[in-house]
Amino acid sequence: MKRIFSFFMILILSQWFIPLPVHAEENAKAILLSEASTGNVLMEENADTPLPVGSLAKLMTAYLTAKAIDAGELQLDTVLTAGESVTSMSGASIWLQAGDKATVEELLFGILTGNANDASDVLAKAISGDEKNFVMDMNATAFELGMKSTWFTSPQGFDDPDAHSTARDLSKLACAVLQCDILSPYMTTWRIIIREDSTPADLVNENTFTRTMEHCKGLKACHSPECGQCVIASAEQNGLTCIAIVLGCDDEDERFAIAKRLLRNGFSNYKVTVPAFSEEFLQPLTIKGGTENAVLLEVSELPALAVSGEEQLETVIVLPEFMQAPVKKGFPVGMVYFYHEKTLLCEVPLLTADAVGKMTFSHAWGKVCKYLFS
Repeated sequence: MKRIFSFFMILILSQWFIPLPVHAEENAKAILLSEASTGNVLMEENADTPLPVGSLAKLMTAYLTAKAIDAGELQLDTVLTAGESVTSMSGASIWLQAGDKATVEELLFGILTGNANDASDVLAKAISGDEKNFVMDMNATAFELGMKSTWFTSPQGFDDPDAHSTARDLSKLACAVLQCDILSPYMTTWRIIIREDSTPADLVNENTFTRTMEHCKGLKACHSPECGQCVIASAEQNGLTCIAIVLGCDDEDERFAIAKRLLRNGFSNYKVTVPAFSEEFLQPLTIKGGTENAVLLEVSELPALAVSGEEQLETVIVLPEFMQAPVKKGFPVGMVYFYHEKTLLCEVPLLTADAVGKMTFSHAWGKVCKYLFS
């Protein structure tokens, strides 16, 4: 079926979106504020600078665990056995020894509440067979999420000169993690004791927002000599879920102060709304070789966007000059693109409102007879 595409309509509608200006944060190497449901970046500074991100890599480990659960490969009550490698595992842990058993749920508490490296090791090997394959899966998934400036080298996020990410990439990961409802309890718990029947581990979340911020949706804080003090924090207010990312702080408390300022600015200046789009702007699409000469169009469900009142949102409609019959009802024939300046915020398919069959001799003869004898 031959289709000839052309840009034929560009409309400016009275919607508003603009990232607010960000003043330099002297104590952070990169910051970013985004809206969780759309991924729209609301504020940023040095968001594309590759930086060491330490244990924030565990968010990818948790995300892959959630995907394995969703695929039926694991369950929360699945019991896993620790291998020999946990015995020499450095850093935070839940005190696993070779041969110890723990459920997937306990291990998720371990990595998201307690930052446990041994828990990450056990989950990685259960999902991918060994650490090398799991790291490959981490990077493959990062690519799928559009994290183009990220490279993981371990499930734990150990300091490594080759490991890096950016605030923008981590925002994409955070959006994906927040869509995994199964992970919410482990990211929002401040303190818990696990494995009470064997070797108890008292876990305290480094992300202090889990006990101090109302409507906190969790994510993760970490620190190391290479990455400094970092936090990815999320909260919800009046239907708006924001994600604040602060990387490379020198001070433990300052990372939270900056994140809190970002979140407050987001809640004060943005709201979630569905962009106004009138189908009156859509002309019927010409159909060649069909039982009808044209077909009406309709837009699929419009997404919510985080918007402010500073600048216009540009709407671009892209359609073919014509379509060749037959055409099915609900067939995607074009797109509506919503831009702020040169930044694409979202795209929505344009669909045919009805089906149009291919013109046949019998149908054409019937139309001729109807015209002659009516």
